[in-house]
Amino acid sequence: METANYKKHTSKNPLQKFLIGNFYKELISNIKDLRIESALDVGCGEGFTLNKLSENKIGKKLEGVDFLKTAIDTGKRVHPHLKLKVGNIYHLPYKDNSFDLVICTEVLEHLEDPKKALSELTRVSKKYLLLSVPNEPFFRLANFLRGKNLSRLGNDIEHIHHWSSKSFQEFVGNQEIKVIRAQNPFPWTLLLLEKD
Repeated sequence: METANYKKHTSKNPLQKFLIGNFYKELISNIKDLRIESALDVGCGEGFTLNKLSENKIGKKLEGVDFLKTAIDTGKRVHPHLKLKVGNIYHLPYKDNSFDLVICTEVLEHLEDPKKALSELTRVSKKYLLLSVPNEPFFRLANFLRGKNLSRLGNDIEHIHHWSSKSFQEFVGNQEIKVIRAQNPFPWTLLLLEKD
């Protein structure tokens, strides 16, 4: 069974391909100059983001966790060079400060308790976090323009939280981590954070 994430990354739709390509261009430009030896992608899906890191020679130790076994199984087939496993964002199976970079893209908007998840992401990060969520209302507009979720005016039924770039920065800001770069590759918000 193909997940929505897999379909998104393998879509032949030219607009979808452009948006994903632009997103990864921004993501890589945010982290390429950091000294990253290890990275964990939480909510990694089939490993597409980790594969981009691998292609750009960012990090030697790349791992991913996702709660969907079907996504992990597909990821192991599609990206056999990556270390992917089933895991829970609220209880990551790693010690404190385990990874130079912890990535979490397109996940927090789906969660009942994103604050608890953010706390866990911060715990296992040694230095940096890279987070992205849909930038509302632009995300809905992009969905609508490409004919997705028309009856809901582009709103994704699985999204519990709807952050603008500003409100997401306010959400993640706390004493432990600070935003060092904020970008908006349409239609997402992409934040690079550093642990104090």
